[in-house]
Amino acid sequence: MQIQEKPAIGLGLWKIPNEQCADVVYQAIKLGYRHFDSACDYGNEIEVGNGIKRALDEGLCQRNDLWITSKLWNTFHRKEHVQPALEKTLRDLQLDYLDSYLIHFPIAQPYVDFDDRYPPEWVFDTDADEPSMVIDPVPLQDTWQAMEALVDKKLVNHIGVCNYNSALLHDLMAYSTIKPSELQIESHPYLTQERLIRLAKNYGMSVTVFSPLGALSYFELDMAEKTESVLEQTCVLKMSAKYQKTPAQIVLRWGVQRDCFVISKSSRPERLAENLDIFDFQLSEDEMQSISSLNVNRRFNDPGDFCEAAFNKFYPIYD
Repeated sequence: MQIQEKPAIGLGLWKIPNEQCADVVYQAIKLGYRHFDSACDYGNEIEVGNGIKRALDEGLCQRNDLWITSKLWNTFHRKEHVQPALEKTLRDLQLDYLDSYLIHFPIAQPYVDFDDRYPPEWVFDTDADEPSMVIDPVPLQDTWQAMEALVDKKLVNHIGVCNYNSALLHDLMAYSTIKPSELQIESHPYLTQERLIRLAKNYGMSVTVFSPLGALSYFELDMAEKTESVLEQTCVLKMSAKYQKTPAQIVLRWGVQRDCFVISKSSRPERLAENLDIFDFQLSEDEMQSISSLNVNRRFNDPGDFCEAAFNKFYPIYD
């Protein structure tokens, strides 16, 4: 397995409809994307794999040109389920290995067999009178040890975590033999997470940010208001006019200049191309600070909110 550098901009595959997904991935590779962020829970890894295979078969790139990330779902945290979960993802993606495999949430739930329901999602018994999320008391250390075994078996090049807070990172560093190479978190101008990002980098981890445009990813889920769009902020619009770039490009550029890897998302070819076209200009320090000053610690993807509302379980993981 050749280990390559991770491209700064990746394509996020959350919420891309199954019927579009293979073509979106294929078109993205054709446009120059080499970094793809997938997950069991997104429910479209078979289609992602079909798109990758088509691009490889047509010689658009080689496997070692790509950086493919996927994630371990909550229901597979027990040691005996970690490798089978990865192997299921590899079969769906039609790959021999992953570049990065991440613990999706620091949340363990009871095992759901692949044949019963896949992806398992958040509710344990969908036929219950009041379906709810159930917790399985699995120590995160046990899960991490099983993740380390995947590296030893050369099934993955790197392992890391998503949605961890600073206390969990300190703990992980204390017990890990193979150190996490990546932290993936929600971050955007309304949720800059400066201290957490600094801590991760101090530990030698790269930081990948999802939902880099903030509310835009959550309108369709009724988890954000239209008035919360960072793309309408005066400072962003001024920079957009100055650099002749779209507001989205300005915000994505801000993310990259923070020395973070940025997961963007679109299924439209023109937007896919636009999101890659952010490397021919640079924001000044004052402009970077102007965008950072928009921070209001607004988190859109918060289990402490959506689990209770949607899955009848109050389960916060952030203070």
